[in-house]
This record gives sequence, C-alpha cells and structure tokens, in this order.
Amino acid sequence: MVKSPRILAVGGAHIDRRGQVSGAYVPAASNPGTMREDVGGGVFNALRTAVRRGASASLLSVRGGDAAADTVSRAIAKAGIVDLSAVFLDRTTPSYTALIDSEGELIVGFADMALYELAFPKQVRRSKVREVLAAADAVFCDANLPTAALERLVTLAAGKPVFAIAISPAKIVRLRPVLGNLAVVFMNLREATALAGLDGAASGQDIVDGLKRAGLKSGVVTAGGASMLGFDEAGTFSILPPTPRKVTDVTGAGDALAGATVAASLRGMPLRASLREGIAAATLAIESADAVPDFTAADFAEALALVPDAQEVA
Repeated sequence: MVKSPRILAVGGAHIDRRGQVSGAYVPAASNPGTMREDVGGGVFNALRTAVRRGASASLLSVRGGDAAADTVSRAIAKAGIVDLSAVFLDRTTPSYTALIDSEGELIVGFADMALYELAFPKQVRRSKVREVLAAADAVFCDANLPTAALERLVTLAAGKPVFAIAISPAKIVRLRPVLGNLAVVFMNLREATALAGLDGAASGQDIVDGLKRAGLKSGVVTAGGASMLGFDEAGTFSILPPTPRKVTDVTGAGDALAGATVAASLRGMPLRASLREGIAAATLAIESADAVPDFTAADFAEALALVPDAQEVA
C-alpha cells in the first residue's frame, strides 16, 4: 500500500470564468448578471482534492505570458503542488468561459485553449517528465491533451496506473487509442455515450458494455444526482449519491469526485470503496461556493457517512 501517494498530473490549469444571468435569458440582448473568475481545469481541480486527501503532487501544464498566467501560477503554489508547467511568453493563457442561466443551466461555453493543442505533445517529451515519472506512483491526466500527447504519456508511464478525466463529449474520444492502458476514466453520461459510440437512449449497462468493448477496463460514469455506475474486473456496481444538505454550486463536483477517488485508490482501496470517498468530496463541492472545496477531516468523515455502500449490478 502507498502511504502518501505521489502523483504526476498532466493537463488543464487555466482561467475559468462563470457568468450567470440574473433573470430570464434574452438572446441577442444585454443581460444583467454576475461574472466570477477562478483558476480551474479538470486535472488541476481534481489534483487539489487529491492533495487534500493525502497525496503529494506535481503538475505539468502550459500557460502564456500574460497576467492570467501569474494567477494560475499562484494558485498552483497555494495548493502545495510542484509546478512543472511551461510558459510561452508570446501566447495567451488558456481559458474557459461559461454563460449560464438563472437556473444554473449552460447557455454557451467558450474554450480558448489553442495552446494546449500546440504545446502538450512537445512538453510531454521533456526529460524532466521522465525524471518525475520515475519517482511517481501514478499519472493523472485529462482529455485537454491531444491524442499524440496522451499516447506518449502512457508509453512513458511504463505500466504505472494512469487515471483520466473526460472533460467533454468532444474531447473524451481522444482517449480511444489509449483506453486499454488506463486505470480508470471518470466521465458523465454524455461523455460515456460518446466514448462508447451510443446514443442518449442507451441504458447504463449498455454504456458499460460499450465502454468495455472499446477497451476500457475500469471506469466511473456519473449522472448528476442519480445513481452513478462504476465497473472494474470485479463487475459493475452503482452508488446513489446522498442528497446535498444545500446546493450552492455544482461546478467542480465531478473533478472533486475524481481527485478523492484516485487518492483513495492509491492508498490501496478497491474502486467500490474509493468511489464512496469520491462522492463525499463531490458532495462537499456542491455544498461549497468554491469549485475545489476546503474541508477538514471531520467535514469529510461526516460527508462520507452519508454515502451508501455500492450495490452490485447484475
């Protein structure tokens, strides 16, 4: 068992902007609302939760030479994560801007992430990556990496567990060439159906069967407040998340789930038990105004006590 697992994370660490309309959304017009800006990115959000659950971590991302890059750099340092990121002074730091309605539903998302496409394949080949990988217990990545970078990363991992976050239905398909080499993929229903090549009417078991046919050995499929599915070599199971004590903001819940699940897995826990810890972290994220919730050990234990045991799916 790994006492304090060491993780090398590779993927998104960028500016997340979230604008929410105050009243009814009116297309092609000025809408009153609020705008919030944080540092986010799938693997960075998840990694911060993994660190809070006892892991030590390094992060390889890429950013530009603008003021946003300084904001990202400070957030990585504040999280206690070793920053291996490359800086491109003549480029813009990646960002994601989401506009949502008063009910929290997405109106439109705008991703300015060209630097990821350009830079990640070369950065994964850096000699420093090999050195850090040699000392790491696992790799944590997201589908912000283009396929060429993912393939290189899996090769360099040389059999160490590689965990991945889907990011979006459009990006999860980048994982297809490396599915057989991944320890666990974290995805929602839309992402899972895209990866499995199915339509939205597919049942949970159909999706799991499709993911297995695509080469994935183990995965987690979330479904908002409905039962989430997990599968591995021991079979398929479901866990119904508890109802949050309050719903403040669902942003980052899936990333928190992934981070806590990975941390638990690297402490030697089976996926069924690890995912309960992930659900506890996701619940705390939903109850928090921050995408990455700040919690004490007592807070976590209280949330975990509300998570039911996994149920086997026939």
